[in-house]
Amino acid sequence: MLTWEYPPRIVGGIARVVHDLSKRMIKDGHEVTVITYRDGDLPEYENDKGVEVYRVNNYMIQPNNFIDWIMQLNFNMIAKATELINKEGKFDVIHAHDWLVASAAKTLKNSFDMPIVTTIHATEAGRNSGIHDETQRYINDTEWLLTYESTEVIVNSNFMKGDLQRLFGLPFDKINVIPNGINVTNFTGVERDYDFRRQYAMDNEKIILYVGRLVYEKGIQNLIAAMPKVLSQYNDAKLIIAGKGGMIDELRAETENLGLGNKVYFTGYLNAKQVQKIYKCADVAVFPSTYEPFGIVALEAMLAGVPTVVSDIGGLNEIVEHGVTGMKSYAGNANSIADSILSLLFNPQLCDKVSKNARIQVKNQFNWNKIAQDTHYVYERAICKTMAQRQAEQMAQERAKKTSKAKNTEKEITNLLAFKKKHAYA
Repeated sequence: MLTWEYPPRIVGGIARVVHDLSKRMIKDGHEVTVITYRDGDLPEYENDKGVEVYRVNNYMIQPNNFIDWIMQLNFNMIAKATELINKEGKFDVIHAHDWLVASAAKTLKNSFDMPIVTTIHATEAGRNSGIHDETQRYINDTEWLLTYESTEVIVNSNFMKGDLQRLFGLPFDKINVIPNGINVTNFTGVERDYDFRRQYAMDNEKIILYVGRLVYEKGIQNLIAAMPKVLSQYNDAKLIIAGKGGMIDELRAETENLGLGNKVYFTGYLNAKQVQKIYKCADVAVFPSTYEPFGIVALEAMLAGVPTVVSDIGGLNEIVEHGVTGMKSYAGNANSIADSILSLLFNPQLCDKVSKNARIQVKNQFNWNKIAQDTHYVYERAICKTMAQRQAEQMAQERAKKTSKAKNTEKEITNLLAFKKKHAYA
C-alpha cells in the first residue's frame, strides 16, 4: 500500500483506513507492506503487528511548494519499493491511496507490470466546489491520471462513484463502492467520565459535539450559526468543537461576534483516548459538512451511542436514515441544523431509538471483516484482468510473428518462382 499518512502520523481519514484495512488483511492471512512518509523521528521500518511499514524521508533540499514536496516524496517511495521488489520479488497488487502517491504507483506499475487498485477518498473539485486555480487543476488532473492508470478504483460511497464518473468519465464497472469501516470494539469498556466531562461543560449542560478538522467543507461555521436558535429554546446546552485546522481563528471570531463565548468551547487536538471519552460525554453529535465523501466520524459517534445529526449530502446522506438511525439537516442551512438538534434535545425517546438502531447498523454494515473481504475481491479482479491482458498481448505477439513468418515464406516462394521463370529460357 502507498499512502502519505499512516499512524501515528494522522492528517485526515486515510491513515485510519489504511491502518485498519491492513490489520484486517493480515488477520485474513495476506501479506501487507505499507510505504509511507517518515514524519519526525518515527522509525524507518516497523513491524506493526504483522504489517510491514517502511517510512521514507523527503529530500533534504527545501521544495518550492507542496506539489514539489509530494513529487520528491514519490521519488523516494519508488526507490524504497524498487529495493524491496529486487530483494523479495514483485507484489501481487499496488494499492494507492489518493493522488498524493500517483506518480509512485504509475511508475511501479509500468516498471514491474503490477496492477494498481486505487482508493479515491475525496476529490479536489469536491473539496473546493470546483477547480479555481492551477494548483487545484494539477491535483484534479493527477486524480484523473491515477484512475486512468488503475485497473480497479475503489470509492467509499455511491455519491463518490457518481462524482468520479462525472469528473473523469470512468467506466461504471471500473468503480467499486466499498464503505470505510470502523473497529466495532472501539468503545468497549469506555464509560462516561464525569470528571473529564466537567473540563468542558457543567453537569446541567447538554453537550453538542463536533469532532474533525476545522476546514470550510466540514461546515462548522454553519453549526456555530445554528447555536443562537438552539440556545433560545434550550439554554442548558454547550457546543464542544474538537479538532484543529486552518479555520480556527475565523471560527473563534464568529463565536465572539455571535456572543457565544461561554457557550462554545474549542478543545484543540485530542488524542485517540480523549476522543473516545469526549464521544461518551456527548449528548448530541453534529457533522454539518457541505462536502463529505463518506464521514467516518459519524460512524464513531453512532457506535459510541451518541444521537447523531448529519448533512443530507455525500456519504453522510447514505449512512444515516432520518428519524431511524439519526437526524439529517439541509447542507449549509443553520436553521435546519438547529431544528434537528432541538428535536433530539427535547425528545429522549427519539434519542434512545436512533442511537440503538445506529449502533446495530454500524456493527452490521461497517465492520472491517466484510470490508476487507470486499477489498480482497477487488484485488483478485485486478490481478485477473492484468493476467488476461498479458495473455492477450502474448497471443497478439505470437500471431504477429506467425503472420510475419508466413509473409516472409510467401515472399521467398514468389522470389524463387520469379527467378526460375527468368532463367528458364537462358
